[in-house]
Amino acid sequence: MNTAKPTKEELIAAKGKTVRGLVARNLRVLFCGINPGLYSGATGHHFARPGNRFWPALYNGGFTERLLSPFEERELLKSGYGITNIVARATAAADELTQEELIEGARALSAKVRRYRPIVLAVLGISAYRTAFERPRAVLGLQSETIGDALIWILPNPSGLNAHYQPKDLARLFRELRLEVERLTEGRE
Repeated sequence: MNTAKPTKEELIAAKGKTVRGLVARNLRVLFCGINPGLYSGATGHHFARPGNRFWPALYNGGFTERLLSPFEERELLKSGYGITNIVARATAAADELTQEELIEGARALSAKVRRYRPIVLAVLGISAYRTAFERPRAVLGLQSETIGDALIWILPNPSGLNAHYQPKDLARLFRELRLEVERLTEGRE
């Protein structure tokens, strides 16, 4: 496993690359980012940029027993969790995506959710969700709509650029989702 920091040239070359989804059938939660950043595009791992708060939020929210690194992402599948994105192509910032790309990405994501049937689709980024799913009044947490049988839950974008939510806030919001998933799956195992 290559954990070396990408060079400036590798980051530039990552523009437009994709990061393979971490998806399996019947997951408890399919976490869905907006799109890969250049760091993720360069490394091939989700939420890979140092300073991204996804992995600490996952741990502090109780989804994992220890803090995983992006290079250990496959460990999530063992616990019934996966990762995908609304839009596949890597960009320097999510604001480089067009409204049309987000809407088309939501269509493809909906098909993926119907195919793989997670219990919950957790979208990481309320603004992207509002645009992609054309739900301008959506709020954080459980949504009234579903995709097939999958519930939709919105969490804040864990990027270090999202200053609206501090690590303790992210941990609390991730924990709320975990507790709901535990309630939903109680007695299924």
